[in-house]
Amino acid sequence: MNAFTSFSSTSFSFAAPAADPFAERYGRALPRDLRAEATGMSWERFEATYGDQHGPVRLGGWSATRLPAGRSHFEATIAIGDTIHTAAATACGPIAGMTAMLHELGLHLEILSFHRHDLDETSITFLLCRSGERTAWVMGTGETGDESSLRAMIAGINRLSA
Repeated sequence: MNAFTSFSSTSFSFAAPAADPFAERYGRALPRDLRAEATGMSWERFEATYGDQHGPVRLGGWSATRLPAGRSHFEATIAIGDTIHTAAATACGPIAGMTAMLHELGLHLEILSFHRHDLDETSITFLLCRSGERTAWVMGTGETGDESSLRAMIAGINRLSA
């Protein structure tokens, strides 16, 4: 008998690692800190907690016009409660444009961490956001990376203002 055969398989108890709901559904891991929060959640609970939040802020229309020097002019229709606003910003990308528009509307959102997975015909963006002293992970989904990022930002505003 050698050192490897002297232990019986019943001497050790191996627990299966707790599940990452995103990895179980899509085969890709969540960002490490979000994975630690979400471990063991069902996909339904994960989506309800981190997904596109139903709240007072909603994104309606969105358009972008390319300008010289890598900039674009963005326009959006953003509803806050029962009030609909038309907002515009010129920025180097849609996230910067949306950040500027939200700020103009008195909604402050800082993105601390950004992760995106492009899966077939779906893009999923995970953001760690801060507004004031509150911090939260959120998720946005869309047909494009820009759409999922913007939806994640709206989810962040709604989750942090709840």
